Amino acid sequence: MHHLAAQWIVGLLRDRNIPFLVCGGLAAKGYGSKRDLNDIDLFVPGEHFSSVVKAGQEFVSKAVAHRPELGWDLAYVQFKYQGIKVEVGSADGAKIFDSGSKTWVPLNIDFSRYATVHLLGLELPLMLKNDLIQYKTVLSRPVDIEDIRAIRISA
Repeated sequence: MHHLAAQWIVGLLRDRNIPFLVCGGLAAKGYGSKRDLNDIDLFVPGEHFSSVVKAGQEFVSKAVAHRPELGWDLAYVQFKYQGIKVEVGSADGAKIFDSGSKTWVPLNIDFSRYATVHLLGLELPLMLKNDLIQYKTVLSRPVDIEDIRAIRISA
């Protein structure tokens, strides 16, 4: 079902010429992680965020809010498509919790830095491997450590 959710959100974004960057578990999968996906995570530039929310309104399962939770501090919306969670975050002002220093640090999303990878039947712009490893290292949740280990073994 993840491929259907990915096709839906990617179609929604590409139909509107909205740049996006895949991160999280799906990006890790593109670089060699084998774990099951929990959801599909991606970022869009802040100036496009409200149009994404509006376009996907019928599938919203968690309304737009600025939420500091689970190591993340950002504005995001959660859609549920065919039972799969799709979380779209605004890149503007996004922060992650540095587990080492116990502080919130900026997550600088650069939409010009990506690798195109074939996943779930689509050509997707993935956060660069080193950028993904860097933010997952800062977060250092168990799932991040698992992804980093798998990415490094795969390389």
